[in-house]
Amino acid sequence: MGKLLIKNGYIVSMNEKREVFNGGSILIEDDRIKAIGKIDEKLLDSDVEIYDAQGKIILPGLVNTHVHLSQQLGRGIADDVVLLTWLRERIWPYESSFDYEDSLISSIACCVEMIKSGTTTFLEAGGQYVDAMVEAVEKCGLRACLCKSTMDDGEGLPKPWQKTTEEELREQEELFKKYNNAADGRIKIWFGLRTIFNNSDDLIVGTKKLADKYNTGIHMHVLEVKEEMDYTRATRGETTVEHLYRLGALGPNLVAAHVVWLTEREIDLFRLYDVKASHNPAAAMKVVLGFARIPEMMEKGITVGIGTDGAPSNNRMDMMRDMYLTSLLHKGRTLDPKSVSAEEVLEMATINGAKCALQEKEIGSLEVGKKADLIVLNPDTIHALPLVDPIANIVYAMSSENVESTMCNGKWLMKEKKILFLDEKELLEKVKKQSKKVLDRAGVKLPNRFPVVDIK
Repeated sequence: MGKLLIKNGYIVSMNEKREVFNGGSILIEDDRIKAIGKIDEKLLDSDVEIYDAQGKIILPGLVNTHVHLSQQLGRGIADDVVLLTWLRERIWPYESSFDYEDSLISSIACCVEMIKSGTTTFLEAGGQYVDAMVEAVEKCGLRACLCKSTMDDGEGLPKPWQKTTEEELREQEELFKKYNNAADGRIKIWFGLRTIFNNSDDLIVGTKKLADKYNTGIHMHVLEVKEEMDYTRATRGETTVEHLYRLGALGPNLVAAHVVWLTEREIDLFRLYDVKASHNPAAAMKVVLGFARIPEMMEKGITVGIGTDGAPSNNRMDMMRDMYLTSLLHKGRTLDPKSVSAEEVLEMATINGAKCALQEKEIGSLEVGKKADLIVLNPDTIHALPLVDPIANIVYAMSSENVESTMCNGKWLMKEKKILFLDEKELLEKVKKQSKKVLDRAGVKLPNRFPVVDIK
């Protein structure tokens, strides 16, 4: 990879002091940051590549804390429907029909969309073909925490997903041993729990033991829907997080996605056990889940990151847009203009996301010794100027259109809007063909919103 100097940038470091280096430079050697701030070019070797970032903003790469790679080909198949229709009539038939090739193309497409909108690290919430996800992440150059979607319980599960507790635990352990630290360490294998609707107590306890044994994370959908409160009380005699506490499943390596319907006691349990939360504002509104009490959680010191969720529930893997929605949603809910400020949103998308990924010492801020994961924003668009308050503009005015370049592990994945590791036009054709194959195979029937007249 060699050496690279990025100079003359407006560097938002997100370090402990939250320093901004106006006109600053970053020296990168191989996959790490060697120096930041004021750097004398005259002292550098002649073989250092120079990238002039004059007029541009440098940010740590964004961390997307809740993604479904395998749902990318399903964008548009479950819009404007109630949750049970969304899940049982659209998503389950679609996703359970997948094969390796479907998962690979879906995963690559999802990775490319994330790169184009500034994500350099993501937490996969669980699919079935983890090996295909690994191949996609290796190819695309991102940093990822991958896990299998595990289910051993619940009514109506598609036949391919009907597994025993022992099968699910064994397969996850095998995936960890095979793939953890693959792709030059960019890939971490986590353990997955889909939801308490589909996870027995034995699976929850066994998963926690394995995650602790291998010092890795657990990703679980928690209190995404109000019905989960009633279900868990009826089947376990208490609410979801209280039950996870009773089972000994809470801890700093648990990332709980959505967390819309937490009780006050459950928020306190998150605080006590340092459970991480993934907030998914677009999905929460679009699938009509509700409004998570994020400001209240942040006031108690709970680590909250931002996630996009999957393409059928968002429908974009665009962290720039979800940063914007995060702040607006909670200002509107609390009627407080200071609720979830621009600074806090940037923390959620960078350093807090790194904490969710259990990689705070490696990523999440631009500091000497950390991995060279960063993005370059070009503010010169009509929707982002004037740049009176750059930090506010990043959250409230900019979009993925402003993401000009994306780097992970010291390597450009997108440079000046061009994806460097594949032909994007070829990928688009594959997405169109493969998505049709999947929908035809799954038998998903979609409504005709308007009369369509085919002109031959």
